[in-house]
Amino acid sequence: MSATTRMFREAAEAPRVVGTQLERNAALLAELGARLRAAPPRAVVTCARGSSDHAATFARYLIEAHTTSLTSSAAPSLSSLYDANTDMRGVLFVTISQSGQSPDLLAATELARTNGAFTVALCNTPDSPLMQLADVAVPLHAGAETSVAATKSYIATLSCVTQLVASWTQQLDLSAALAKLPVQLERARQCDWSAAVAALSDASSLFVVARGFGLAVAQEAALKLKETCGLHAEAFSSAEIKHGPMALVREDFPVLMFAQDDETRAGIEHLAAEFAARGARVLLAGARIAGVRSLPGLVAHPVIEPILTIQSFYSMANDLSVARGLDPDRPPHLNKVTETV
Repeated sequence: MSATTRMFREAAEAPRVVGTQLERNAALLAELGARLRAAPPRAVVTCARGSSDHAATFARYLIEAHTTSLTSSAAPSLSSLYDANTDMRGVLFVTISQSGQSPDLLAATELARTNGAFTVALCNTPDSPLMQLADVAVPLHAGAETSVAATKSYIATLSCVTQLVASWTQQLDLSAALAKLPVQLERARQCDWSAAVAALSDASSLFVVARGFGLAVAQEAALKLKETCGLHAEAFSSAEIKHGPMALVREDFPVLMFAQDDETRAGIEHLAAEFAARGARVLLAGARIAGVRSLPGLVAHPVIEPILTIQSFYSMANDLSVARGLDPDRPPHLNKVTETV
């Protein structure tokens, strides 16, 4: 592994970050969970950009799977550019950001609050404008992250979302699984995904495929492959891949697939076998089937497995970037903080 990069070092901090977060946010999220049980929101709206928006996808699946609240993603430009006035009474509005500074996220959060929403911020910058604006400010506790590619802060967001949902629903199995996450993240970091480095070192484009709880980490993986490895990577749900994109999967086309041990797994395995039959270069994490290169993973709660998968992926992406002669800490044309109007 290329342990000299900031990306590698910061991803390696994720187990400690999550352990700290679970402890420090326990009382705050228990109080928030009690409030949501006492007054269930009529809907949940998430608001985010980039990696944080991928975490919002994870939040949508968790909230809709474990509560009765319809969840959707806000389009920040509706408030920052189009002056839309949406009725937000009875809505839980969750803004996710690393910096807490982006003008469009601030505008959307402020308007949502003005229009009656109960606003919650998940943010890695405690003194940011976003944290001061929200009704409830939940710190991610990831600490300083200097590599442009977010790693530990993304994992911290997923664990924070999981702790929020576990506190809200009081699901003991999810809370127990979450308590094991710091130790499992350290083990996931050690998983050997060198087969993926070898398989993708000469690639120019690929698909990243998952479904359900895993879709959010497929989106994140595709973004990181663009950022750090110069690869044209696109994320798809396994349920959507046949609606057009399948036409591109020919001989030797690379496909990276993520599975978790739930109702989606059989479909992922079937699709992986179909890709392999076409001669595609298939890499599969979270399952094993004949004729497909498997990437090692850990068995955990289905909600937790995608978090472990992205930790293993980060180590691989770091090494793949270096193998392709790039610097994962300095992607071209990108800045750490993006301020979108």
